[in-house]
Amino acid sequence: MVDRPLRIAMFTEVFLPKIDGVVTTVIKTIEYLRREGHEILVIAPGNPQKEYLGARVEGIASFPFKPYYPEISVGLPMPKIGRLLREFQPDVVHAVSPLVLGGWGILHAYQQRLPIVASYHTDIPQYTEALGLGALRNVARNWLLTIHNRADVNLCPSVPLTDIARRDGMRRVRLWPGAVDTELFRPDQANAKMRERLSGGEPERPLVLSVGRLSKEKCLDQLIPVMERLPEARIAFVGTGPFEDELKRKFSHLPATFPGVMRGEELAQAFASSDVFAFPSTTDTLGLVSLESLASGVPVVGANAGGIPDTIHHGKTGFLVQPGDHDGFARCLRSVYQDRDARTRMGEAAREDALKRSWTASTEIIEQAYADAMARLHVRSVDDALTVLPRL
Repeated sequence: MVDRPLRIAMFTEVFLPKIDGVVTTVIKTIEYLRREGHEILVIAPGNPQKEYLGARVEGIASFPFKPYYPEISVGLPMPKIGRLLREFQPDVVHAVSPLVLGGWGILHAYQQRLPIVASYHTDIPQYTEALGLGALRNVARNWLLTIHNRADVNLCPSVPLTDIARRDGMRRVRLWPGAVDTELFRPDQANAKMRERLSGGEPERPLVLSVGRLSKEKCLDQLIPVMERLPEARIAFVGTGPFEDELKRKFSHLPATFPGVMRGEELAQAFASSDVFAFPSTTDTLGLVSLESLASGVPVVGANAGGIPDTIHHGKTGFLVQPGDHDGFARCLRSVYQDRDARTRMGEAAREDALKRSWTASTEIIEQAYADAMARLHVRSVDDALTVLPRL
């Protein structure tokens, strides 16, 4: 464990005001690291806010990833990246879900002989398939291995993703379990007005909730045949994204609401005011929203894929269903909201499980990773030292 405050340069491909699982991980990690007295420089694409909780934030020139992910800005490999590292003189560099900006940050840090920690939150090769870019799958995989294998420590948020990373050839991999804010997301956030809003004025009907980016790779259209099997229930989609208009059209024959983006207390109320959470995504490496639902005492029914099996304890805090099993998904959702006693038991178990995933424990893990990366800097192998990298 580190025995002094560190100077940490943190690269991220996404940052505020955008909100998703990676951004939440970044800002909560910053919050807890700042509590420990660490100095942080955040390097992000575009024009992010200049400061967050005392951490300095620097933007890098970027362009929107249109038409596939227009909300995402792709940071360009600018000389400014190396200059920022030389000026800040970090004790350690942390690249969060590196791809373009984070990848170049790793290469600069490696050439400057800086300790590197990389955290692998997004299964990019699988996303290429979901976005219709399957021809780039091997390119993405090889690039990710190139940059991650320059890191002294690689962190993954779930056991399944850790196994996938090791299988694909990623080295020095360890688990950094996902954490959740159990002070914000609580069962007592349940709110009658919020339930009225989510249910489209029908709060007495069973209410299924979905939270997150409304995008194709989230497999949300898989819930259409599921909800067609549940005529007594309603579903609410909290969030926005490029798939929103198409989802509204596809769900037009079903009792569905689209209340938009919610954050903070409002989002916590949405979770706690629902009966069950539906998570059909097969590409998520952790599914932070599923943890937020569990912390709210709301059971989760999710696809048995990606990192979701690491979050849901089947039959205890929710159910895992094979992707494409619409009958099974509907049956599990109904079993939660129809049996009040079973739902209460599952909700209590869900809350208890979430309480074990504190951000304090998560911060201790990342601090240890920083310490180990700093120690390994002096024993990097000859093979690593002789690796030919682009001139930056």
